[in-house]
Amino acid sequence: MSWRKEQRRAERGYHHGNLKEALLQAALGLIAEKGAAGFTFADAARMAGVSAAAPYRHFRDRDELLSSIAQRGFEQFEARLTEAWDDGRPDTVTAFERVGRAYLAFAREEPAFYNAMFESGLPVDANAALQAASERAFNVIRAAAERLAALASPGTPRPPAMMMALHIWSMAHGVASLFSRGDAARRKLPMSPDELLEAEVLIYLRGLGFPTDRRPQAKSAEPPPVPPEASSGSGVPPGGPWGKPK
Repeated sequence: MSWRKEQRRAERGYHHGNLKEALLQAALGLIAEKGAAGFTFADAARMAGVSAAAPYRHFRDRDELLSSIAQRGFEQFEARLTEAWDDGRPDTVTAFERVGRAYLAFAREEPAFYNAMFESGLPVDANAALQAASERAFNVIRAAAERLAALASPGTPRPPAMMMALHIWSMAHGVASLFSRGDAARRKLPMSPDELLEAEVLIYLRGLGFPTDRRPQAKSAEPPPVPPEASSGSGVPPGGPWGKPK
């Protein structure tokens, strides 16, 4: 009898053309409750109110269902980061701080998507659409890193933008995973996750010798002052970790 009820629900889903979306929403609910590894394909079907065989009309298997959720997550993530970056307005540092806050907000407000995107164990390169969506989201961070690298004063070695993007992504992801999602076991912080990430990024940029003023930098013919550390015989080569400027 219960099988017949499930079959009728499945037929209603097909009739309205919304079974695929119902399965995606069911899986999102299960991920939020149990994590990406905590449910089966049959669980998603049951949550959507359809037979265990019905999902195969839209997805090859559970991994393909998860890939679709992760792809949608990356698309929304890209949109959030792009809006926050706003092409670097009103200045690069302020805009980049907004990107960091948007990153943490997405992790906090969309934990199921975030879990599917980063913690499901899916090989991103196994799905072309998922990989493309992932790259588009990362490229927002990379484009911002390129603008940050351009802030380097004349004569200051400029690190590769890709390296900077990976470093900053790692910082944001670490803060998001450890402190920004409201996990019961997370460590108490004397500041907000947003403030922690902002401090991290500012320390990183200043360590590279980049200006971090929240306004466009005025051009000057005068060379930047030499930090005390650089003249104290600390053993750090004048050219910095990337060698002498070319």
